[in-house]
Amino acid sequence: MKKVSIVMLAWNRKEDVRESLTRIAEIEYDNYEVIVVDNASTDGTQEVVKTEFPHVNLIEMSENVGIKAYNVGFEQAKGDYIIIIDDDSFPAKTAMRRMVKAFEQDPQLGVCAFDVRNYYNYDDINQDIDNEEGVKAIPRDYYMGFNGAGVGVRKDVFKQIGYYPEEFFLYFNEMDCAYKIWDAGYKIEFFSNIVSYHKYSPANRASWRAPFYYTRNAFWLIWKHFPTNTAIKATAKLIYNCFYYSMEQKTNIYLKAMWDAFKNSSKLKGKRKPVSKEVVEKLRNPLNIAFTFYR
Repeated sequence: MKKVSIVMLAWNRKEDVRESLTRIAEIEYDNYEVIVVDNASTDGTQEVVKTEFPHVNLIEMSENVGIKAYNVGFEQAKGDYIIIIDDDSFPAKTAMRRMVKAFEQDPQLGVCAFDVRNYYNYDDINQDIDNEEGVKAIPRDYYMGFNGAGVGVRKDVFKQIGYYPEEFFLYFNEMDCAYKIWDAGYKIEFFSNIVSYHKYSPANRASWRAPFYYTRNAFWLIWKHFPTNTAIKATAKLIYNCFYYSMEQKTNIYLKAMWDAFKNSSKLKGKRKPVSKEVVEKLRNPLNIAFTFYR
């Protein structure tokens, strides 16, 4: 039986972490470990993990370093496969067993994208996962990304592409990995019968952090992965959109993010590796998602 590592990143969500770890204990699979990387929480999250879940491998960061902390957990993971979750999400009981089966059946499957469902509709949607075989989404005209609130990855493939982009801090880290995974010759596929539950938070949408980091990182995605001609055109379009939506929505957050992208572009030194034209054209990339938060 293949070993699976569940890696959670936590930051000031003590009660959510408690519930997620309680739910994880109900998983129907025998060979797995749980790693919680805490990003210097101040609400007692570390104490909850230590006292109530002593079997969990707790890694305590000295400061909040964003998604970089995930990579610490990924590197320590001993499993053949890794399940990535947020501190307010958890896999369904059957998810791990079904994920392992999917990986074992297809050596080219690099990422198993879960059906990430809204936890607040748990009672309504918990009845829909009885199908062992599920429905695998295989689109013909585009490539899929994945949601980091519930996803399985091959450890060796994930290590090969360098895990999450530490310079991003927050957001678009999954998309950065998707470019590299497809370009490396592996697939990302969605399975309807492999489920995780996530507490979607309206508060996150009201914060400046999402539009800022989505905008800044959109520039960096382009500069890291797009072929030169495509990158020039995409950058020009994104600059135009930053000015347009700043005026439309009466905010300067997009301009601040754009300035930060150019000012700190040195963080990308040595990390540019253009992917194939096919990957750029086929991978669904919501570069304009940042401009929807203030509407």
